[in-house]
Amino acid sequence: MLRRYLPILDWGRRYDRRALANDLIAAVIVTIMLIPQSLAYALLAGLPPEAGIYASIVPILLYAVFGTSRALAVGPVAVVSLMTAAAVGQVAQQGTAGYAAAALTLALLSGGMLVLMGVLRLGFVANFLSHPVIAGFITASGILIATSQLKHILGVPAEGHTLPQMLAALWMQLGQTNLITLVIGVLATGFLFWVRTNLKPFLRGLGTPPLLADILTKAGPVAAVVTTTLAVWALGLAERGVKIVGAVPQSLPPLTMPALSPDLVGQLLLPALLISVIGFVESISVAQTLAAKKRQRIDPDQELIGLGAANLGAAFTGGYPVTGGFARSVVNFDAGAETPAAGAFTALGLAIAAVALTPLVYYLPNATLAATIIVAVLGLVDLSILRKTWAYSRADFAAVAATILVTLVVGVEAGVASGVLLSVLLHLYKTSRPHVAEVGLVRGTQHFRNVNRHQVGTDPEVLTLRVDESLYFVNARFLEDLIQRRVTDGCAIRHVVLMFSAVNAVDYSALESLEAINQRLRDMGVGLHLSEVKGPVMDRLRKTHLLDELNGRVFLSQFDAWQALSPQPARQTAAQ
Repeated sequence: MLRRYLPILDWGRRYDRRALANDLIAAVIVTIMLIPQSLAYALLAGLPPEAGIYASIVPILLYAVFGTSRALAVGPVAVVSLMTAAAVGQVAQQGTAGYAAAALTLALLSGGMLVLMGVLRLGFVANFLSHPVIAGFITASGILIATSQLKHILGVPAEGHTLPQMLAALWMQLGQTNLITLVIGVLATGFLFWVRTNLKPFLRGLGTPPLLADILTKAGPVAAVVTTTLAVWALGLAERGVKIVGAVPQSLPPLTMPALSPDLVGQLLLPALLISVIGFVESISVAQTLAAKKRQRIDPDQELIGLGAANLGAAFTGGYPVTGGFARSVVNFDAGAETPAAGAFTALGLAIAAVALTPLVYYLPNATLAATIIVAVLGLVDLSILRKTWAYSRADFAAVAATILVTLVVGVEAGVASGVLLSVLLHLYKTSRPHVAEVGLVRGTQHFRNVNRHQVGTDPEVLTLRVDESLYFVNARFLEDLIQRRVTDGCAIRHVVLMFSAVNAVDYSALESLEAINQRLRDMGVGLHLSEVKGPVMDRLRKTHLLDELNGRVFLSQFDAWQALSPQPARQTAAQ
């Protein structure tokens, strides 16, 4: 039992020198990547830059103890940082002590919810968000994040939480653009894009060893930070209007206490729930993807506890909500991380940076951090999901398009809420109209297939309907209406067979519908029969009066029903 809640007891007892060496190498690469990212994501969340470093130390250590993924790298991520800014910005003014305290409270609530969900084994909640809707939300969030950073590239004060607000504010302030800041931002953005796509092939072409080329590529943002910081310091650009990070406390994460006033907690409960769900979905998807490559297993319920512990750690050490990041987790995996200890070593590297390196970022321009964010989040934007869903399913396309539109025009929280609602409604819509096929016998076999797709034998007196969905309150009446339309006055049908091979459950509403169908068919002189009923479904039906009152029989197979109900000439015709 203890090992279930403390996975470190499992992988820790098998830890060896080889794993240590691989974890240390991965930690070095991820630490180099995380230093500028942590500062940038804190800026995105509206918090002081050191909050990003703090949110990347204790949370990583706690996840290493409680998490099940060997490669997941926990810390601040773009989407959660944006959601934090949107949530906290509604209850406190950015830059105030109340804003930072509210961010701590948000992390505390999110962590508590995740741990509770994990203890209650509610990892399945991620299934309520369809992949197309999640892709649409992340795409819209990427656009919002990139747009929100343009003010730092231009060096203008432009506020807003929705795309129209941001664009309008940027347009109004366009004449106040600081040209020096613009040059720094454009050059940093261009350099980071070049590094991401071209530096590694360039270095490999020069004969650089693969590991060194990978480290140098991941250090690209650090190079941009160092170069632009030195330029601002040497040329005195801060005095010429270039906004800089300024003083960053030179210390380890402090012990902090979240604000727990009832009003604040009440205002942040819903945002905390949305952040928890979105963060968990993003984290579990990347964790399972990476685990599958090494045939490892991820426990979603324990992941909830691991992420919850990480957020609780952030709440008491000056951070804000965190989750598993896609980019850094992939880097961690590619760098050869063997165990969660790689995260612990990364936390140690970031702690050293927090103590020794923070004075060096005093002259770091905000435009460089904005460039780092823009380059990172544009990889999240996937507008091709619109084309793909349009070609495959118009219902999925409508859900994706609506999620993107609501997120961009109304806001992040509304976008998440609409995504959840649309996912549920989309499921209900699809299951409310289950696929019900009229089937016939494939000649020379005992198999039954859709009469509209195959050459099959049928009997005008026997109607066989294969129900391809579990029956419950949403779709029960659909089956009633379908049979009512099909069995009309004057038709030759004497038997209706419901083929239940795909029915996994029948709820009470569906049971009442089956009883109503049975009664109506009885009044019309038509028999109602069931075939291929699964064991669990039959067990439930035996507890009711349906089988006793059934105006027909229950057959083990559809072929048995066909032989029993079809006249001899019809059977011979179908067999030929």
